[in-house]
Amino acid sequence: MHFEPPLVKGTLVKRYKRFLADVELETGEIITAHCPNPGSMRSCQEPGWPVCLSHNPSPKRKLAYTLEMLYNGSCWIGVNTLRTNALIAEALQQKQIAELVAYHSVKPEVRYGENSRVDFLLTQPGLPDCYLEIKHVSLLLEKDYAFPDAVTSRGLKHLNELLAMQAQGARAVLLFAVQRSDGYSFRAAHEIDPTYAEGLQKARLAGLEVLVYGVEVSPLGLGLGAALPF
Repeated sequence: MHFEPPLVKGTLVKRYKRFLADVELETGEIITAHCPNPGSMRSCQEPGWPVCLSHNPSPKRKLAYTLEMLYNGSCWIGVNTLRTNALIAEALQQKQIAELVAYHSVKPEVRYGENSRVDFLLTQPGLPDCYLEIKHVSLLLEKDYAFPDAVTSRGLKHLNELLAMQAQGARAVLLFAVQRSDGYSFRAAHEIDPTYAEGLQKARLAGLEVLVYGVEVSPLGLGLGAALPF
């Protein structure tokens, strides 16, 4: 996934009210950008860090700039959660996810469960339907990637709904996309949301397939990386 037009560089002044970030551009101008990340962004939002933003000056937008990534001195960290599903859709089309290459039909945002939409429904004649849920990961705890970075009742709901589809004979897969490269392995963030961590462990024991993939993050674009240990 390439960024077109190219991203704009700047320096983070502060992130606030969850969806706003003040950034000083290379020109010295300070602008307010949309921050498309509902989490705490713990470990990836220090003032003074270099950032990259996309720019869309459409009159329909309240804010022309969108925060895409930050650089912590070691690696770029992707923080735009809206990019993750598009990246995975591209990876599915290009057969980059080894565990899912047998599926040829990919439908996004399909209704399922109790008033929910699964990120992707994969189908293929002769195979069970595959319900695929995607989670964006940007949190680093010591040297472990972790999810979530804030308490997530929505995430727990998705676990239960995936298990319900599995009980009906479908295949249920949860994929964590890690958008930074300065850690080693992935785990549930039990110290942030012990209920979700316990739920994830129970879901795995019940047969939920959990995949973890790294994402190659750079100002030029995003690419699916290698599978990571859980």
